[in-house]
Amino acid sequence: MRAGEFPDGSKVLRAKIDMANPNMLLRDPALYRIRKASHYRTGDAWKIYPSYDWAHGQSDSIEGITHSICTLEFEVHRPLYDWCLEQLEIHHSRQIEFARLNLSHTIISKRKLLELVKEGRVSGWDDPRMPTISGMRRRGYTPEAIRNFCETIGVSKVNSIVDLALLENCLREDLNKRVPRVMAVLRPLKVVIVNYPEGEVEELEAVNSPEDPSLGTRRVPFSRVIYIEREDFMEEPPKKFYRLAPGREIRLRYAYFIKCQEAVKDPKTGEITELRCTYDPATRGGDAPDGRKVKATLHWVSAAQAVEAEVRLYDTLLNKRDAGETAEGEDWKANLNLKSLEVLQGCKLEPCLKDAEPGSRWQFERMGYFCADSEDSRPGRPVFNRTVTLRDEWLKLVKSGRED
Repeated sequence: MRAGEFPDGSKVLRAKIDMANPNMLLRDPALYRIRKASHYRTGDAWKIYPSYDWAHGQSDSIEGITHSICTLEFEVHRPLYDWCLEQLEIHHSRQIEFARLNLSHTIISKRKLLELVKEGRVSGWDDPRMPTISGMRRRGYTPEAIRNFCETIGVSKVNSIVDLALLENCLREDLNKRVPRVMAVLRPLKVVIVNYPEGEVEELEAVNSPEDPSLGTRRVPFSRVIYIEREDFMEEPPKKFYRLAPGREIRLRYAYFIKCQEAVKDPKTGEITELRCTYDPATRGGDAPDGRKVKATLHWVSAAQAVEAEVRLYDTLLNKRDAGETAEGEDWKANLNLKSLEVLQGCKLEPCLKDAEPGSRWQFERMGYFCADSEDSRPGRPVFNRTVTLRDEWLKLVKSGRED
């Protein structure tokens, strides 16, 4: 066999154990089989290759492994693992089995992940949607968040699915303590403050992180023309929508109260292209001297100083909680989330993000946590990946159908 005298599959070398053993893996298992394939290290020198069960224990023994950790499907293999080591009379590692980590709406199988890469459904193994170390790093996950998640779920002997929301919660808790906050408008709507002096630019003080005072403050430019999120304005708002609307006053974060006077529409499409508002100079810093209150505080970016950026919004790879639940004959790829990536161009960001270091993490206020892409982000042309969203109470009301 070793000399290559026999064709592939014509001979095998078996261990003589017991063909009547209740564990079928101990019924004279194959140890070596013929395979005339080129090896990436030894070339064509070898014509025979060992089975997993025969090589597993010897590999552990050679490397001095004390505890060989396997998933539950290898529990029935343990008697053969032990038998091989005992017959060879070499260092005996101990095999311990535990349940594999299964995340909801996520693909863990390397075989299935390889299919996604080969078929071009993702950009590569480091695609931020991939549950790989390189993919999670590029998306902005921190080692501390992953460790905390693993400590939270612990080790189990029962197969189960852990909800992705738990991992995301661990990530939010970690990022909230360590990353600075900035303002970024992802779907910009132009706002002209008609009673603000033309050509004037003032700098307002903004807190970098209320969780970590050591991060200090920054200066944010404010001018007559700003951008707000398009979803922060509704012409005919429902009852529980507290953001900007015609005749309504809101607070601009770190700035002033503004009141919407008019919505300008495109005459052809009817789309709102601009809001015309007035501001109250006495409310600088966000409070009114007369004590009047507003129900919403919006983030914004000054138009003249805004940095234009590309922002990539990532979602789960799967629409289905568990791809392993596909019926017989059903293609698991039918459950792929076709909206797992949305690329936004022309986003408006604070000037401090112009030269954001690749891999740096930020909280975009009210929008979520984001990471400067380690591959595509360039000085002056930043690209940001959404790491994880924030909890949005209004979005919860919309999804539950209770916005009225």
